[in-house]
Amino acid sequence: MSTSRDDFGIVIRSALLQRGAKQKFSLFVLILLSLFIFILDNSNLKPIKILRSLINDGIYRISAVSSSPIKFSGASKDFFVKHIFTYEENERLRKELEDLKSKNFQSSFLEAENNKLQNVLDLEKNSPYSVVNAKVILDKNSPFLNSVIINKGSNAGIKLGMPVLNEGYLAGRIVEVNFVSSRILLLNDLNSRIPVVVSPSGTQAILSGVGKREPSLEYLPDNFILGEKESIVFTSGKDGVLFPGIAIGKVVLNDNKKLVKLFADPDQISVVSVALDQQEDSGAR
Repeated sequence: MSTSRDDFGIVIRSALLQRGAKQKFSLFVLILLSLFIFILDNSNLKPIKILRSLINDGIYRISAVSSSPIKFSGASKDFFVKHIFTYEENERLRKELEDLKSKNFQSSFLEAENNKLQNVLDLEKNSPYSVVNAKVILDKNSPFLNSVIINKGSNAGIKLGMPVLNEGYLAGRIVEVNFVSSRILLLNDLNSRIPVVVSPSGTQAILSGVGKREPSLEYLPDNFILGEKESIVFTSGKDGVLFPGIAIGKVVLNDNKKLVKLFADPDQISVVSVALDQQEDSGAR
């Protein structure tokens, strides 16, 4: 038994010695290899330079490839961030442009409204009537019925039958009065009938709406003939409601029918003047 144990110890020591010798040999070889590489690196031999260049290129390529995902992710991040910021900036500029266009359109609309109201005020100063100005808020036109609603009523002194002027010409008359609104029956409405006088002959007639743009003259004398001069139609005042002498339009012929081309275009009425009373210092026009 003792002999077996001694043999086993001898084997182990032998193995350890052999391993130590191998480690020493490996270290020695590495030192020699390092010195050899150092000498080659400092030498100016052309093959060594080429080899060194190839090794460096390989290392640089491997480094570039290994760092590509990082660069790609950074570039992608910058691209998407810039794209988002550009999109947001474009949306902001588009909204600003729309706001500017809207303000420009609104300014143009207000300018047109202001010019229209200014014309109404100028007419009011020179009008022979005491008037109240009103704005059309609803147009109730149909194929034969033509009336509009204005934003003034009995609160402004408006009464039934009062004449309504547009740009100084007769446009219709009040047929319905509420506290803050009124309805105007336009001259081309099928239910409109008013007594008129034709100048310069002084012929009496009835202006009747026919549901079209131009009302017709009815109950003219058989011998009525249009003269060379324009025949202008005025209110006669025979109904005891409308003031006499308000200009309405001029007589035109259409298929031997005597129609009146209205001075106040019923399709363009937006602001009107309701004649409340005739001023004392002015006569009929």
